[in-house]
Amino acid sequence: MNMRFINYFMVIVAVVFMTSCNNTEASTTDTKKVETAVKANAVDNATAHKVVYLNTQMFLDQIFDYKSNPSKWVYKGDKPAIIDFYADWCGPCKRVAPIMEELANEYEGQVNIYKVDTDKEKELAGQVFGIRSIPSILFIPVDGQPMMYTGAYPKEHYIELINENLLKK
Repeated sequence: MNMRFINYFMVIVAVVFMTSCNNTEASTTDTKKVETAVKANAVDNATAHKVVYLNTQMFLDQIFDYKSNPSKWVYKGDKPAIIDFYADWCGPCKRVAPIMEELANEYEGQVNIYKVDTDKEKELAGQVFGIRSIPSILFIPVDGQPMMYTGAYPKEHYIELINENLLKK
């Protein structure tokens, strides 16, 4: 009887221990979710000017109508632009994304920054621009031909490209 009581007591202790660990983990997870939401909201408020996500129709309407004018680049924008061709699963693309958000905020009113999901916009990425490697970043001056750069670079490199090629500083 004494051995049975010890076994029963050990089971109770184990259940209480596991339950208390689970509750601690859940509250830690909930706390992390709240902290993440607060940080995301702070980032949203800090970067009022966001990168604009383009689909093919928006690209045709706002950037370049390659269907009506397939042989000559005619940019429709009134400000220089950057288009980040990316995919959600791409590691280097994930490193470039916050840089593009920062640049969108820092160059607000001077340069429009867009993103195109290569998985969703296959015609635009593959057939029109022939993108085979991502991230591919298209720099579009108001006058002149666009320039494509492939790969993830530090923010300073993008700033240099913007200042030299788009803003002519």
